[in-house]
Amino acid sequence: MDERRAEPDRRIGGSGSPVTLFGEFTIIGNRKVRCSVSLTERDLLIQRFASAPVGRNKVVLSLKDCIGCRAYRTDDSSDTAAYFSAYFYPLKRRWMSSGVSRQRVEHCFRLSALQDPGANLEEAEKWARAVRERSGRQRYPRDGVSVSELPRPCRMMLLVNPQSGKGQALTLYNNHIQRLLNEAGIQHTLVITERQNHARELLREADLSQWDALVIMSGDGLLYEVINGLLERPDWEEAVQIPLGILPGGSGNALAASVHHYSGASPVYSEELLVSCGFLLCKGLVSHMDLVSVHLSSSPRLFSFLSLAWGFVADVDIESEKYRHAGAARFTVGTLVRLASLRIYKGKLAYLPAAVDCNGEEGLRKNTTLHCNNQASSLSPASLLCHRGGDTPCENTLHNYCHSNNSLKVRKAENTPSRSAIKSLPGPTDSVLLPLDQPLPSSWVVVQEEDFVLMLAMHQSHLAEDLLAAPEATVGDGIIHLFYVRAGISRGALLRLFLAMEKGAHLATNCQHLVYAKVQALRLEPHSPKGIITVDGEVVEYGPVQAEVHRGLSRLITG
Repeated sequence: MDERRAEPDRRIGGSGSPVTLFGEFTIIGNRKVRCSVSLTERDLLIQRFASAPVGRNKVVLSLKDCIGCRAYRTDDSSDTAAYFSAYFYPLKRRWMSSGVSRQRVEHCFRLSALQDPGANLEEAEKWARAVRERSGRQRYPRDGVSVSELPRPCRMMLLVNPQSGKGQALTLYNNHIQRLLNEAGIQHTLVITERQNHARELLREADLSQWDALVIMSGDGLLYEVINGLLERPDWEEAVQIPLGILPGGSGNALAASVHHYSGASPVYSEELLVSCGFLLCKGLVSHMDLVSVHLSSSPRLFSFLSLAWGFVADVDIESEKYRHAGAARFTVGTLVRLASLRIYKGKLAYLPAAVDCNGEEGLRKNTTLHCNNQASSLSPASLLCHRGGDTPCENTLHNYCHSNNSLKVRKAENTPSRSAIKSLPGPTDSVLLPLDQPLPSSWVVVQEEDFVLMLAMHQSHLAEDLLAAPEATVGDGIIHLFYVRAGISRGALLRLFLAMEKGAHLATNCQHLVYAKVQALRLEPHSPKGIITVDGEVVEYGPVQAEVHRGLSRLITG
């Protein structure tokens, strides 16, 4: 808990840090109550002067949980006092249920020691500036993740889809986000989307120099539009580097749940997830985010930040649109409906296993656990096979899949990828994909089975607010987390699989039909005459599809 109580010490804060500012003020709303306020490098300590025991009157607030502080005077010309307010969102226990969530705490102080109103305001501004500066230096740890920071002051374009989810995105903005951004001192321009592809068209032409970040408040579909709009620009290399933020306002909210998950906090949902993502947005830390290049038979190349799905998952996503009024519950209803008439999907699946460099840092983390048919094996850096020859750079031959009778290496002659078609496309050049009509290189793995229940390729941890589909995923890990379920699974076993996915426990189940692989690229060739393929929850052309991950191509605000 970051809001805690402690014994006072005027020289040393409750966290053990030296006090850098100290003052005595009255508390807003009750001028009879005075308090001492101490600011350290890590905390704001508030001690009320009262007859109650000391422990009940002292609160220590972590500056990690502070998003802003402002100084001001009232409109009353007869009031010579100045004021400063500090805004915190600490993790606190819920009133009516177990667990913790971020809850707003505001502390306002009145400074009236001097007769000169300007001098009082100057003192209040000194305090507000000191709180902001110190809170800006206090960050929650992000192990192994490279981060940068948004500039201060910050200018954001905030795109809101008023029709997403239950149609409450604007209400949620008015009730929560507008106040959060104002408290953090973030200037923002509100853009309300009016139709499908509105954001895509807007970002394709917009002057991005006006903003430091683009923030999407919707489901995942609006961010899909924004990313593809940016990558269709002539200056895509610069445009794709503008930091992107996500605020949950739709049904699935998968990326928002992933950002919350990456912060290390325990799961939260609905408006609690919105407040958490708003807090992380205001903290302004930026991480690299992978994008996946997706090629279809005849449609232009697309870019994905979340998922590529075929079979059961894609069907549920699209067929549950009719239950959109139910919000996130639409996916539960859709799952039960599709389970009642479980389908088999015929096709050919192949993938290129993710590679690592000799230090085990590219593509895969140092200690990787691989799961297949409920068997797991741990790989240490020493077990990764790196071959050097003369001046040739390190090549890694680790194949991240379970080598059972369900997959085999392609034995066709090695082909050099043709770049003629790829060079003409906007966006980055794919390095390992061949045209869809060409055979695969020998380094690819072809799945022998051709009867599937689902194929799901994840680039983030969550598939929805309550579905931790890729528990090993981290932001910018350079990996496509590939799952497929082979035909023969019972309805009950598939249901248990999705129930376990709520907590990311599906890889530890005894499901003999589930296979998981960490891959760099994949190709899917459906044999069924009709069906659904989705990219980030959006329906795309049905037919052969292939994808390749581009590590760290974009930037995501993760807090």
